[in-house]
Amino acid sequence: MSLKSGDVITFERSFTKEDVELFTKISLDEGSHHVTPDEKGRLVIQGLLTATLPTKIGGDNNVLARTMTFDFRKPVYTEDTIQCEVTIDELKKKDEAKTSISASFVCLNQNETKVLTGTFAGVILG
Repeated sequence: MSLKSGDVITFERSFTKEDVELFTKISLDEGSHHVTPDEKGRLVIQGLLTATLPTKIGGDNNVLARTMTFDFRKPVYTEDTIQCEVTIDELKKKDEAKTSISASFVCLNQNETKVLTGTFAGVILG
C-alpha cells in the first residue's frame, strides 16, 4: 500500500449535461433544477453525483467504505470544474489483509468556492 497518513491527493473533474442525464436516470432524482437549464443553460448537478468525487480515492485504493459524511455547501453546475482534495487523516494496520482508513476532503469549484466538504472511513482490503 502506498498511502500514508498525511498524504494529500488532488484531482479535478467537470460534469457534463450527459453525466447529469445519466445520473438522473439511475438515481431517479428528477428535480426540475436537474432537468431544466438555468438562464445560462446549465443544469444543477445532483448532490450525490458531486459526492462521487471523493469516492474515487476509495476506488483507486480498494477501500470498503464504512461511513461517509457530506456537507453540500454550494450548487455545482454542468461544465464547472471541481477540484477535490482528499487528506488521509489516519491509517491503522488491522491485520495482514486489512488497514483501517479515515480521510477528510474539500471540493472547490473553478472560482475556489467550497462546494462540498466531508469525511469517510473504511477498510483497505489487501
